[in-house]
Amino acid sequence: MTLAELGWDEFFEEAFAPHAAKGWAPARLIRETTINYSAFVAEDADELEEIDVVLAGKVWHDAATDADLPAVGDWVAVELGGENEDHVIRARLPRKSCFSRKMPGKSVEEQVIGANVDVVAVVTDSGPDHNPRRMERYFALVGRSGAKAVVLVNKSDLFPAEHNEACAEELRALSAEADVHITSALTGEGLEVLQSYLTQGVTMCVVGSSGVGKSTLVNQLYGEEWQWTNEVNDVTGKGRHTTVSRELVPLPFGGMLIDNPGMREIQMWTDEQTLRESFADVEAIGLECKFADCKHGNDKGCAIRAAVTAGTMDLQRLESFLMLDDEIEKLRHLAKKRQITVERWAKRNNRVKARNLNDRIQLERDERGDCD
Repeated sequence: MTLAELGWDEFFEEAFAPHAAKGWAPARLIRETTINYSAFVAEDADELEEIDVVLAGKVWHDAATDADLPAVGDWVAVELGGENEDHVIRARLPRKSCFSRKMPGKSVEEQVIGANVDVVAVVTDSGPDHNPRRMERYFALVGRSGAKAVVLVNKSDLFPAEHNEACAEELRALSAEADVHITSALTGEGLEVLQSYLTQGVTMCVVGSSGVGKSTLVNQLYGEEWQWTNEVNDVTGKGRHTTVSRELVPLPFGGMLIDNPGMREIQMWTDEQTLRESFADVEAIGLECKFADCKHGNDKGCAIRAAVTAGTMDLQRLESFLMLDDEIEKLRHLAKKRQITVERWAKRNNRVKARNLNDRIQLERDERGDCD
């Protein structure tokens, strides 16, 4: 395997130049644990080795948020240690793309799902997991990331062909940019289409709910049991979690996958512009509203509400748009509030440091008997 096969190109080559002068080596992170990372490192462009690496304290302290820390898929500069010495990440290279969501729970932090991702493949099915409203969230997040959106309507062997195609058409209607394919990880149906995206240097992030067949798809593509898979629960129709951590998996025929644990929460981490691009149909009708600041509720002259009444706009899609818009607004408000708090604490800490420094200087003067 070479650097180019891992996705290395002129963009990263240029960004790495200052680190190369220091004798550091380029590496791509393939796995993250609570204490370290695993990476493919290159002492030269044609010889890669998998090693464990630790994060330098300076990189950790310089990160403004957790999202700025290295993540699976990132390219980093590594200082290789000698015998019985740690290999240390000294810098993270700029990202070409970043697929992320809001951290689950009440946090207002960004959680990076995969860095330098070219394609995000969302795995679902046409049965219990089919949820257009959730898919709208995925499309908004993928749109912000800069990656290509691909949807796999998986487990097609369990449902009639007409039912699978109807679900696929419903998802295609939600995003003109997304590619939607019907697949079966069990029978291999449609996997050749998926392989067409995975050319040399391309990284695909595989996401979706638990039990929709993500790990089985990875196994099919890799050609062996790369991830553990479990049977689906007969009562809930859901599979048990088989992927417990993110991992970048190079494929024998080219390309790489980032497999992820099943996502229970798809919370927004995007901006108003990306949201409006994802809901271009809603936005286009909204331009016809009588007032520019129309909230699309009971406002007089609302073109969107008129379209819902006329049956030309789906009410659930409108409600989804308004809900996501509200989430983004609340997230922006909370993030701003948190920033003010952080800045306030930083100013307080700087005052304390300055006071301590003055006290120490004065103490040293007193000990020397200096006079002002």
